[in-house]
Amino acid sequence: MSVILHIESATSGCSVAVSDEGQLVFDKEDHSSKGNAVALGVLVDEAISLADSRGLKLDAVAVSEGPGSYTGLRIGVSMAKGICYGRNLKMIPISTLKLLCVQPLLTMEFPDDALLCPMIDARRMEVYSALFDRSLTEVREIRADIVEHDTYMEYLEKRPVWFFGDGAAKCRDCIAHPNAHFIEDINPQARWMFPLAEQSLNREDTCDVAYFEPYYLKDFVAAKPRKLI
Repeated sequence: MSVILHIESATSGCSVAVSDEGQLVFDKEDHSSKGNAVALGVLVDEAISLADSRGLKLDAVAVSEGPGSYTGLRIGVSMAKGICYGRNLKMIPISTLKLLCVQPLLTMEFPDDALLCPMIDARRMEVYSALFDRSLTEVREIRADIVEHDTYMEYLEKRPVWFFGDGAAKCRDCIAHPNAHFIEDINPQARWMFPLAEQSLNREDTCDVAYFEPYYLKDFVAAKPRKLI
């Protein structure tokens, strides 16, 4: 177990958390109109000040790697890199889509054959999504989907699928199938990062701070699938 600073700014709003030995000791979010650049800086300063005041030595910074908005990811990743350089810390990129799955998995019950489909809103009927089983094993890689009635049919015909995230609401009427289920009010939050971050740190699965770049929505259509953390 370690002390990890968690930063999430991939979509609207931003959030910051600090976990110590797998327990949250700081957790704040901001959805005001002042923008991630200002709000995130304030939250990060508060988080680091609290950790320092308690004598907690940070071991790593976990940051949401997208897909997400260009501005939000750029601000979050730049801040994470600055902290890692300044304090000689490891950086842990966390897939935003995989992060979305943590809250439902920890707070709800699913059948053994359930599939989870987190969705990030893009434009019109386009979303960025992936499919995972209950162990967070990737069943289908991240794609930019134009959602139509048959977009996920090959999975819905075989297994129940739960859709959630800010892209799911606009798809509810389009995806009409008995195996399609929708969960409301699931957003990427820093407080849910720690299980994924601890797992990655234990595996020494961190990134090169100098060369890391997040997944921006505008680039994702052409992006090749890669391993999710």
